[in-house]
Amino acid sequence: MSLEERKGLPGDAGLDTPPAPDAQTEAARTKHAYEINKLSKRLHRQVGGAIIDFNMIEEGDKVMVCLSGGKDSYAMLDILLSLRERSPVKFELVAVNLDQKQPGFPEHVLPDYLRSRGVPFHIEEQDTYSIVTSHIEPGKTMCSLCSRLRRGILYRVAGELGCTKIALGHHRDDIVVTMFMNMFFGSRMKGMPAKLVSDDGRNVVIRPLAYVDETDLVRWAEHRRFPIIPCTLCGSQDNLQRVQVKAMIREWEKQHPGRIENIFTAMGNITPSHMMDRGLFPFTTIQASGRPEPDGDIAFDADESCATPARPGVIRIA
Repeated sequence: MSLEERKGLPGDAGLDTPPAPDAQTEAARTKHAYEINKLSKRLHRQVGGAIIDFNMIEEGDKVMVCLSGGKDSYAMLDILLSLRERSPVKFELVAVNLDQKQPGFPEHVLPDYLRSRGVPFHIEEQDTYSIVTSHIEPGKTMCSLCSRLRRGILYRVAGELGCTKIALGHHRDDIVVTMFMNMFFGSRMKGMPAKLVSDDGRNVVIRPLAYVDETDLVRWAEHRRFPIIPCTLCGSQDNLQRVQVKAMIREWEKQHPGRIENIFTAMGNITPSHMMDRGLFPFTTIQASGRPEPDGDIAFDADESCATPARPGVIRIA
């Protein structure tokens, strides 16, 4: 009997079917599914937590989700859609993309994706690319002008669409980098708030990804297979100070895991009396009260968690 004749006979099913995965492959798949489930729960918990902590979304809100085509805004929309399904608070989502007429921009990608998800959307076409490139010398940073132009357009569109909130996709690492940018180049202790009123006074801007680690967003984008659109205007400016600052904190994180999270946590745990801003604390009028102060400084004691360890047998006198 030929091989062709034997096909389909009982006991010969293995001739036409691929071999079953071995135990090692199956274990890897199980582990991957477990890690993705953990990642999903963490992202939804962090975004939900930020929304609650800062009262970002309220009953009846219409949230304009600014979608650039990058991993962060895709993830923000994806998670907000999921949270909306289970939220007791009723709110609407509308995705908005600003088509800046960058050369080679694939205009079909975002509309196709949004239709596949059943998300209402608006594409605003404004040739800011030509404006920026005509005003900024080659090699110079374009971010400032580009950001101002985008901001004004998006604020206007939010009003036209009747949106009550504008959601931006900045994450935890963006917030930390912004603080260092302001410290290093602006001499200010100023970060990027999770919620604020826009500079025109007419819009409330929220950042639902405020608690999220960027590396988690990278993994989520890979898992969800978002159709990422690279930014040819600013994404290629490798000499940007922001890129260098981000590289700096990433190197810190490699050497000391958890450092970025500690810095971020410190931004919400400020003691004005131990800073230098006279507008935040009445240094000029404080007097000794004669009683212990819970927030008082232990002036002559070293902080054991920060001090350099002394060699054994050596007594250090401050």
